[in-house]
Amino acid sequence: MKPLKAELMLFIVTMFWGSSYMFMKMGLGSLGEFNLIALRFGLAFILAATLFHKRLRTVDVRTLKYGALLGFLLLGVFTCITFGLKTTTTSNAGFLVALTVIFVPMIDVLVFRKKVAPPQVIGAVLAITGIGLLTLNSSLHMQPGDLLCILSAVFYAVQILVTSKAVKVCDSLSIGILQLGFAGGFALVLSFLFETPALPSSLPGWIAILALGIFCSACGFILQPVAQKYTTPTRTGLIFSMEPVFAALFGYWFAGEQLSMQGYTGAALVLLGIVASELLSKAHFAPVTYKLHKKRRVNL
Repeated sequence: MKPLKAELMLFIVTMFWGSSYMFMKMGLGSLGEFNLIALRFGLAFILAATLFHKRLRTVDVRTLKYGALLGFLLLGVFTCITFGLKTTTTSNAGFLVALTVIFVPMIDVLVFRKKVAPPQVIGAVLAITGIGLLTLNSSLHMQPGDLLCILSAVFYAVQILVTSKAVKVCDSLSIGILQLGFAGGFALVLSFLFETPALPSSLPGWIAILALGIFCSACGFILQPVAQKYTTPTRTGLIFSMEPVFAALFGYWFAGEQLSMQGYTGAALVLLGIVASELLSKAHFAPVTYKLHKKRRVNL
């Protein structure tokens, strides 16, 4: 495969992930939060497991354990996002969840005592400033949905760090498929406990579930590792940094969402912080544990 074709595939995957916030908000119109997560990841698991059933025949107990742990963390990510979308916009959610790229090295420094590169410090400062501009109102209050989206980025960061350890001792494709199944299964249990599980009762609900399950999760999971073999990590990181931009564009085109001038400034600083943290650190050969091009496992 030529690099240009691979990068086009990654661009399409990034677009899918950027659209996922809009589809999640659409699905919440007729489905409960856990119900939505269960249907999304259940469908993605069925599709991925059907395509790669031969790989799952050799799964061992250790892989199952890691799959369950990663599925639980993935549930945390999307529980925060789906509940958060009830009180924030798709644009805000996209930029705030993208803060994962900032939180991963921060957690690495605080928990594992790893060294931090100067570009990561600069990126964190820019991103935190952007968060303030993007989310704080005139009374310096933040919407609960914004806080939940930031918490989802923390969950995401932990999920990435655990994944980086798991793929060293287990088959990465099998773990990726299993975490889909466990995330969907855990969400289904919670849906039975706190909601009434049901299939979508409206056309928008079906569109949301099919788009989230097929394109945003299953296709994204399959295309991303294939395409990354034929391009560089730096170019991959740059392409993935466009995800919150797509989230904002889809929110504007289909939901009529618009940011204030302060909001646009904050969003620009968040995006600049992400690019600075990811790309400049690679350019300076800094010790970075987190690789953005390995970030996506199934996705938004």
